[in-house]
Amino acid sequence: MSKRSYDSSAHEKRISKYRINDDDLFEYVLRVAILSYVIQPKVSNHHANASEVKEKEHHSKFSGAISNSIVSIGDIFKDLRDGSKSVKFPEKLLKVLEQRLQNIAMGKDAAYSDQLTRRTMAVFYGQFMGDPFRRQMKENRSIEELILMFASQATSVLRKEPTLADDGWKVEVNNQIAQFVRMLRDCLKTLSHVSPELNSRLDMYHAKLAPPQSSNDSGYDSASASRDRGDSVSTQPSISQSISDMPFVMIVARLFKIPENAMQSEVDRMRKTCTEKAAVIDLKTCLKNINAGAPFPGRREDFSSDTAWNHWRTQETSILSQLMVAMMSLNPELAKSMPSDNGSIYSASGARPGSLPSTRIDSPGGTKRHTSIGSRHSFFGVADEGEENNSDEGDDDEEIRVGHNFTFIPPNPKKFYRRLVEYCLVTDLEFMFSPEVDDADEVPLSILSPPHVELINECAMRWRINHTYRATCFLDQIKQLYERSDVPMECIPEALQGITKLLQDLDIDKWPIHDSELLASIYGGLYNIFLSSLYHAMDSLPNLKVSAIQPYLTILDQLRESGLVERFEADISTRLSDLTTRIQDVSVQYYQEKMRSLQASPGVNRALPLLLMTDELEKGAKQLDKRFPDPLVGRVDLVSLVVEAQVPLFISELQNSSRRLYESSMNGPTPDVPIQDIFSLYRRTQALLSMYKAFTPKGQLQFDLGQFFMPYVHQWLIETDNKTGQWVQAAIAADKFEAENTEGHSASIVDLFDSLRSPISFLQDLEWSDEYQEARFFTSLSKTISKAIEQYCRSVEELFMTEMFPRPADYLQPQKSSAWLEKAKSLATTGEKKVEPFNFRPESCVKLNNVEAARKLLDNLYNQVQVDKVADTIANHGPPVPDKNERPRFLFAVKIVMAEDLVPLDSSPSSLLDTFVTLSDEAGNRLVKTRTIYESLNPRWEETHDISVDKPLWLMCSIRDRALVGQHDVVGRSFICLNPKEFGDFLTHDVWLNLENSNHGHQGRILLRISMEGEKDDVQFYFGRAFRFLKRSEGDMMRIFIDKMSPYIRQSLSRPILKTLIKAGSLGLDYNRALGNVTALYRSALGSNASEVQIPLPHNERSRVRPEELTDVEIERAIVPLFDYFDANLHILNTYLSETAKDMVMMRVWKEILVIIEGLLIPPLSKLSSDMKPLSDKEVDIVFKWLKFLRDYFYAEGEGVSLEKLQNQKYRDVVSIRLYYDWHTDTLMEECVRAMQQSLREAVPVKKRVKSVYNQRNLGTIKERKKVKKEEKEVSNGETIMRILRMRPNTQEFIAQQLEMMTTVQAERERAQADRQQRRSLRPRQAEIPEVPPLPTAAS
Repeated sequence: MSKRSYDSSAHEKRISKYRINDDDLFEYVLRVAILSYVIQPKVSNHHANASEVKEKEHHSKFSGAISNSIVSIGDIFKDLRDGSKSVKFPEKLLKVLEQRLQNIAMGKDAAYSDQLTRRTMAVFYGQFMGDPFRRQMKENRSIEELILMFASQATSVLRKEPTLADDGWKVEVNNQIAQFVRMLRDCLKTLSHVSPELNSRLDMYHAKLAPPQSSNDSGYDSASASRDRGDSVSTQPSISQSISDMPFVMIVARLFKIPENAMQSEVDRMRKTCTEKAAVIDLKTCLKNINAGAPFPGRREDFSSDTAWNHWRTQETSILSQLMVAMMSLNPELAKSMPSDNGSIYSASGARPGSLPSTRIDSPGGTKRHTSIGSRHSFFGVADEGEENNSDEGDDDEEIRVGHNFTFIPPNPKKFYRRLVEYCLVTDLEFMFSPEVDDADEVPLSILSPPHVELINECAMRWRINHTYRATCFLDQIKQLYERSDVPMECIPEALQGITKLLQDLDIDKWPIHDSELLASIYGGLYNIFLSSLYHAMDSLPNLKVSAIQPYLTILDQLRESGLVERFEADISTRLSDLTTRIQDVSVQYYQEKMRSLQASPGVNRALPLLLMTDELEKGAKQLDKRFPDPLVGRVDLVSLVVEAQVPLFISELQNSSRRLYESSMNGPTPDVPIQDIFSLYRRTQALLSMYKAFTPKGQLQFDLGQFFMPYVHQWLIETDNKTGQWVQAAIAADKFEAENTEGHSASIVDLFDSLRSPISFLQDLEWSDEYQEARFFTSLSKTISKAIEQYCRSVEELFMTEMFPRPADYLQPQKSSAWLEKAKSLATTGEKKVEPFNFRPESCVKLNNVEAARKLLDNLYNQVQVDKVADTIANHGPPVPDKNERPRFLFAVKIVMAEDLVPLDSSPSSLLDTFVTLSDEAGNRLVKTRTIYESLNPRWEETHDISVDKPLWLMCSIRDRALVGQHDVVGRSFICLNPKEFGDFLTHDVWLNLENSNHGHQGRILLRISMEGEKDDVQFYFGRAFRFLKRSEGDMMRIFIDKMSPYIRQSLSRPILKTLIKAGSLGLDYNRALGNVTALYRSALGSNASEVQIPLPHNERSRVRPEELTDVEIERAIVPLFDYFDANLHILNTYLSETAKDMVMMRVWKEILVIIEGLLIPPLSKLSSDMKPLSDKEVDIVFKWLKFLRDYFYAEGEGVSLEKLQNQKYRDVVSIRLYYDWHTDTLMEECVRAMQQSLREAVPVKKRVKSVYNQRNLGTIKERKKVKKEEKEVSNGETIMRILRMRPNTQEFIAQQLEMMTTVQAERERAQADRQQRRSLRPRQAEIPEVPPLPTAAS
């Protein structure tokens, strides 16, 4: 508390309205002060000269000491044996006592300088420092046991002392025990909150142990100072009559500003009145009033229950009895001067008091005013408890009358006490504010100085003021001073501490009614005071600090937890309502001022003030929540009130800015408000709404966050879709198509999917509030992803086709090409066209790896988006589908399978065709273009393309012959209509189109395999289409790899090679030379180095003429060029393709080998006759040995493809050809009929549902479909037998019948399945599909 100027004239203004005459107050306070001195006076020594007087005094004192020696310790503690409650000393006493004993043993304490005393204390100090002793003392903390321990040690030491003759050691033991008790009393004075009962007991013990007053009035002189060791004995002392020796009288003089001479006169005047006998009579009058039911000191009407009344009466009578016993113990003559019946108080057996209250509570530090706050002491004591005195208290004593007839107790004790406390407080405050106290000095928060505390305690004891009223009165006085701003707020908790300690020892139900009601009134007043302080502290919101209101909250919580303020609930509720309103008003005011400040800042867009405001609101709320996690005073949730007031204002501001925000975010390519700011605003608003919901669960805030920001998301999705093409182009342009890791793909596919992953993460980070709207966003984004995948596939395929079909000038060097052509001419047989081997480039492998990696990356995107969950959300939470007026869209999958019987053009009637297919719409726009199949009149493309339509669409199918220079010639064309009505069964339809040419008429036919499914705005549909793009691109690129290898394989495994091998064996040609020529042809194509060293053959390995029989080695050597070709190209594929792509290519190559081997043996299935001739037995054996050699080559002794994969169903079908190859024609026909009948009896549908987009929406569904396909029953041997029969004469009619029967059965099953589909599916009415337009005219 800082020092302030203080006007002494304010003294009268601070006096309570319950005015007590200060003269009367002075009179009664002085009486108490004099009585305190009379009970324990200070002596003044006057030496006697007569030697016989000295000898008589010494003999008398020695005899008295003997009678009160160690033997009487048992009598002093008799109450403990009789079951009296033990009073525990404070734990801190052991620490203080340890230091005191150490100082005495070391001779540092002048009061205990006697050698014998120091020796005894030193021995006890040794025992005191032992762990067992300290542990025992800490557990029971009994003051009596501590004294007995010292008595035991003193007896042990002094009994052996040679200087103490006869029974002199007993005198010294008695005196040293008395000194130890006095030392304990002095140690307790330095501690706070010491039980008055403990002090009373020590006073009583000291009085019993000290020498009797009749022979020595000086009190507590040690026997060691008076024993006869050859020195003179002490003389009889006399009592001092000077007020300077009267501590309390001097305190009263200073308090009331009375000069010493005037005070001495007052003391001399009152000396005869203020006697010990008068004090005892006052105590006995109080006892008699209690028994008679007089108003003072208390009666039954003053308490709320019999239990409270009995508790107070028992305690009060016990304390009064103990006070009287204590006074008579100090002055035995007092008992003689009282009526005989009163002696029973002192002499009654079993009535010795177990506790004795202190006459005052000592304050450590003496009169020093700079005592630290940490050592301040209150003048309150704990309610004393003692044994009830069962003896009669002199009811038949005629000198003591019932009523208020007292010497030391004023007429209205409580008012006098209240005035005394007020007087002392004002006096101490005046001193604190005086120049004598420096600003740096620390002062007690109790305001009262230690002398005044002792004076007030002494008066309270003599005036019989309850502890309850003492604490309540002091709190009331501090409250009034705080209201007048005379004391700081820290004084309130100090005053409340006394109440709290009192309530712990004595329940409020046992308080006098007046005291409890007074306390409740004070608590209610304090609660209102600090609620008002809390109200004004709210002005600093939202930057309110805990330190600013924590003192208020601590006091309010303490008051609220007491339960005494509940009776003022109506008034408190009003105050809390005002506090709530104030918090919200300040919050609104802060928001409005902050928003105006942010909007007034120059150079900001319309979204920035809102963004900054969200930061301010969230920051302020989090800060308040961290600082004030619990409601103020248990009922006012500060954070909730602030959020409840500010967030609706922000939402209102946001709604008012809706139009301006949208216009500013859409005005051009560089809008005033970037879309990033809009989405940041969405996130911040979402966080605010979440915070609002968390802090105000009952709050009603009508605002659809998703609906407000949905237009911005749609715009962002459009912009993202527009950027997709740029992402694809940028990724491909920056790619060198070099493998970057072990998976073999390049950077472009990773860059593309990083770009696609970014918008997905962006949408997910938005944490959109509406699940259905979020699902629609992901559906739209999946369409963009599908579009990007399709564009990437087409771009990569174009680059791949450029590499696989290079122009001669771009790829082959003229010199190498010329050399190759020359060597080919020299080695080729006349009229036989040699196939040029194609060697693959690493870049082509990387592109295939990219497509394969894209499938895995797309599957990761599928999982990231949680496509199935999004689809379920739309299905389960979407609004009802309205009747749509727009046309539905349909997705057609058109597979260009093969062409038959193409006719060569006039330009080269004897040559083969290099054909490709195009599909164009009615306007001539090319929708589809296949790859080129070289040198074939029966080409197979096996390519599938998707075409989306919303009405019937006519397509022109054209087959063209590729020309290296100039325009490609048209071989033939036809038309087909993609009509949704015709393909509404959603099954696959095989459509044969007859090709026409304006110049030549019929030009063969082409097979299209067409299926349809409804195109939906569905996330699974878009992902499925993206997977299908990748799958088809992968398949097309894989097919081109095989197409490039297939011609050389066909040439190496052809009938001409077979016949050459047989012919060479029969004519005895130099086989080694022929084989060397073929190998040289292949190596020339690879461009072998001309500088290679040629190793000549040894003499014994010179060319030799073959015998007629061919060995396995010779048969294998016939296809060595093929193995060399595989070694070179498969090494490239093995090096640059990923593991998955490599396995797929190897299996495709193996499948192609099986097809070629099959083609060597039998013709394709057809009802037309075949010119193909069967092979001889020797030729068949050679073909199957080739097959075995190739199988072993691919198996590579377990390091290549597994035998399980190599010996697949196709392999088994090829091997089965040998079984039927030599059968008789009739036997074959019978077996064919039996096999076909068995096949037709099976219930397996001939046609299955088309591979829909949904079945290919992720890698999981694709693998599942492959598993089902693998488990399907394989085709029977009937077709194989019919293919063998085509090479037999007179079998054409039989084959035609079998094929016609198969076609009829298949048609019937198709019709039955279509009927079942139509009955099972009642589809909703779709918008009517327009009529089929007329057939377009043929375009050139």
